[in-house]
Amino acid sequence: MPSAARVVHEQIPLRIHGVNLKVASVRRGGVDAPVVFLHGFGTSKEDYLDVLQRHEFAGRPFLAYDAPGSGATECAGLGEVDLPFLAETARAMLDRAGIGRFHVVGHLTGALTALLLAHKEPGRVLSFVNIKGVLAPEDCVLSREALNHRDPGDFLFKLAERSRETPCYGGGLYASNLPNKVQRGAVPTLFRSMVELADHGNLLQKFLSLPCPKMYLYGEQCAGLSYLPILDANGVELAEIPHSGQLPLYSNPVATWRQIAEFHARQLIPSARRW
Repeated sequence: MPSAARVVHEQIPLRIHGVNLKVASVRRGGVDAPVVFLHGFGTSKEDYLDVLQRHEFAGRPFLAYDAPGSGATECAGLGEVDLPFLAETARAMLDRAGIGRFHVVGHLTGALTALLLAHKEPGRVLSFVNIKGVLAPEDCVLSREALNHRDPGDFLFKLAERSRETPCYGGGLYASNLPNKVQRGAVPTLFRSMVELADHGNLLQKFLSLPCPKMYLYGEQCAGLSYLPILDANGVELAEIPHSGQLPLYSNPVATWRQIAEFHARQLIPSARRW
């Protein structure tokens, strides 16, 4: 493996559920337990690359990649991309990188991907930072609305055009990036899967039952989520980011990275294996 100081960008060939992928990834090796970053719908691995500038993460091994249907990752079957497909891709990427146990940071659908993976293999996850991940039906307002249209992808992109002046923090930047970061053919299947899991997947209980330390991080515009008191009462650390909404890494990255770094520093969990 490369040294801790060397950052490697590469395309990883995988075959998931009979679909060929070339996964665009970035990683750094090292001897500590790595941090695995999973981006959300409409964003990409680059959202996390400020990890290279953060002194708290100096030398820490990490892995980030563009999920199938997103960014620079090539996918031969976009219609097959649902949340279980993304979770299986994550497992394959971890195995390919030789990662056994790891800390995970996931945003939106990336957090849901991490939750599905952690629920099946809870012993691998050392800690979980969930950035406004899907845990309940209330988290799927937009995806549910999109599925009521003949072409959910077309609806989504037209909505993004109209949302450049959104009152939500980071919304304009998100909307402008959407056409370059989302592959339209993946939208319907992914949204159907997300809504189904939010409605019937018992996601909140799955998250609460994970044995690792957990943080739920969200912007102040999301402070009305109904399940926040339940998370708090069950030992999940809550981190509300000021001047932010669903996209704290866009609107308040300094506070977001500080919360993630401080949470990691409190864990003091030794690495279980070398990367």
